[in-house]
Amino acid sequence: MTEPQPKPFEHVDEDWQSALVVVAHPDDMEYGGAAAVARWTDQGKKVVYVMATSGEAGIDSMDPEQCGPLREAEQIASAAVVGVDTVEFLGHPDGTVENGLPLRRDIARAVRRHRPDIVITINFHDTWGGPYLNQADHIAVGRALLDGVRDAGNRWIFRELTAEGHEPWNGVRAIWVSGSPESGHAVDITEHFDRGVASLEQHKAYLAGLGGAMADARGFLEGFGREAGTRLGTRFAVPFEVFPLG
Repeated sequence: MTEPQPKPFEHVDEDWQSALVVVAHPDDMEYGGAAAVARWTDQGKKVVYVMATSGEAGIDSMDPEQCGPLREAEQIASAAVVGVDTVEFLGHPDGTVENGLPLRRDIARAVRRHRPDIVITINFHDTWGGPYLNQADHIAVGRALLDGVRDAGNRWIFRELTAEGHEPWNGVRAIWVSGSPESGHAVDITEHFDRGVASLEQHKAYLAGLGGAMADARGFLEGFGREAGTRLGTRFAVPFEVFPLG
């Protein structure tokens, strides 16, 4: 019996002007999504990055007090490669991020401040598909984001944000989840693939500490990019699960 073929991806809607990326760690967006960001900034779109943590627990051989500032610097350099000049760090503890009211409030604040059309995160499902378990911070941040984006539009939730001068924002049209095993859409990154690789390669200390297949930026990204591209009908692509918002 032949295996059923996965459905082709649909192209994402690119009729928008601004996006807010909210992820758990430095490097999260670079493992697949940065090439899409390069495409969008080349189109003149504004993209802002927000990291829940500074990735301070990400290098086994380096004390967190040293690691955090280094990883922040690598993320800022990485974002610049794909045209992002605003990178913010929320200061939640790497490895033990909790999906709770403080994180939801921080996400709602970021949405109100930046007022994006689209909000982007990475896969927050329990696995990456099949038996490959996801990481706790990715799950916590993504699930908090689903609520925090909607909280941003309700002036009676987190009233202190309005007192801070952050008026509600109901202008988010959709939440996009990069790398989700439930993806039904994708974006063609063929012309921007090399920029995505270069962006990941800016995480020099992290990749050196990581080792293995994931430290081979080009090889790792080629595998996933080609797989998604096959379903979109392009050489390389980045897949997204799309949650429309009214």
